[in-house]
Amino acid sequence: MVTTVNINKLPELNTLGVSLVRIDYAPYGLNPPHTHPRASEVLVVLARHSLCEFVTSNPLDPSRKNKLFTKYLYLGDVFVFPQGLIHFQFNVGHTNAIASLSSQNAGVITIANEVFGSDPPINQAVLTKTFLVENIVMDYLQAQFWWNID
Repeated sequence: MVTTVNINKLPELNTLGVSLVRIDYAPYGLNPPHTHPRASEVLVVLARHSLCEFVTSNPLDPSRKNKLFTKYLYLGDVFVFPQGLIHFQFNVGHTNAIASLSSQNAGVITIANEVFGSDPPINQAVLTKTFLVENIVMDYLQAQFWWNID
């Protein structure tokens, strides 16, 4: 469960440059790959441990690959996700966490929802060429239930 406190729920945050999110994970729960286009995120783990990762994007040197940063976090640990980078959290125990964002309206883009759950769907030729898979795989992915997180 993700509970947000941003200007949509607390207008008094406007112009303060901060919002908060409480994330309550079920065992093996996932906050799926997403990005915040207008904010960096600071995550504080309140119980047990969690796996956190983010991926750099579009390195200046074309010979370099995007780098994956991985960290297991334990009670009291803090992790920073840079603004705009794809990241996720995966509960490898039973974890509560609080995230702080450097914007009163950080925005959230859940990658799979945007790519596979659009209405109308993204042109299948674009997706099959992008992900290097056949039409049947895209048919399957686009038929899944995709949800929005607040």
